[in-house]
Amino acid sequence: MSDLSTNPAFTVYTLCSSLLILNLLGLWAYSGAVRGKEKSVPNPEDVTTVSKGSTVSEVNPPGVARVLRAHGNAMANSIPFLFLGLLFVLQGGSGTEAWVFFGLFTLFRWAHTLTYLNEVQPWRTVSFALGLLTSLGLLIRVLILTFAHPVVLY
Repeated sequence: MSDLSTNPAFTVYTLCSSLLILNLLGLWAYSGAVRGKEKSVPNPEDVTTVSKGSTVSEVNPPGVARVLRAHGNAMANSIPFLFLGLLFVLQGGSGTEAWVFFGLFTLFRWAHTLTYLNEVQPWRTVSFALGLLTSLGLLIRVLILTFAHPVVLY
């Protein structure tokens, strides 16, 4: 196996993975900020420490629920993509293809997050669908690369 640090596809993978993880971490932090703004916490001990003056709520307020749904959606779509991206790199995918697949997916996921948080339709659905199509294209490309290598059974 070649050194991954000099592989252009791995460099693109690293950049885009970092941006996708930044998106997840940003949503995670933003959910706490919205919860603090809305003075609602899920745990009694948080009332006296994390967000003084808050009330305990079994149900998330609408603003918090929206951020958590955006976060859940980002996780549910990013995790499979991260695995597929790594498989693509390990199977010898090109740097150019990596830019197309990884760059587009990252762009669509960030667009989805922004449109989800700002309640913008139909662009939220469009960005989701384009991200899904990008993932499916990557899956097909990974399978093609996989079957291009002969399988040797010992």
